[in-house]
Amino acid sequence: MADFDDEAFRTVLRRFATGVAVVTTWDSEHPWGTTVNSFSSVSLQPPLVLVAFDRGRRIVPALRRTGRYAVNILGEEHQALSDCFAGGPAPAFAAHAGDDERAELCGAEWRRGVTGLPVLVDAIAFLECTIVDVHPAGDHDLYLARVDAATAVGEQPMPLLYYSGRYLRIERASSHELEGKPER
Repeated sequence: MADFDDEAFRTVLRRFATGVAVVTTWDSEHPWGTTVNSFSSVSLQPPLVLVAFDRGRRIVPALRRTGRYAVNILGEEHQALSDCFAGGPAPAFAAHAGDDERAELCGAEWRRGVTGLPVLVDAIAFLECTIVDVHPAGDHDLYLARVDAATAVGEQPMPLLYYSGRYLRIERASSHELEGKPER
């Protein structure tokens, strides 16, 4: 195989719009979270999802210890929260969060979900999951998990989207009936 241009690969991947989520878990006695856009559904029966993490991410040891995570899907008004969980500055409302804001969920309001995992109160949806397998994939690991609980909040909230290295908002949305094979 010829030399592969990493930057060309990144440029192509940036053309795929994704939603933004925060994966949360426990690190000893404290909740922990990090921003992801590498989240995907895998199966409806059984309900499975996956999240990909670079092995160097700070959340990885906690994921391996607990064997569980929650996926908190962010709404379009949560850009500052996404930035904080990605290592950026804490949002203005999180000034009280302490020295390591991400260790205290960036000052966001949270609660224990149905299974006891930390979930963000303002997320537009969240899944509570148990890891069933971890697959090495290049410089990442894929955390395949069974969904133990699923909650959607609100009627049709607008998601926070990521595209071409920037956040994207849906300014004019229209919906159209699916003409292909309907999903079950």
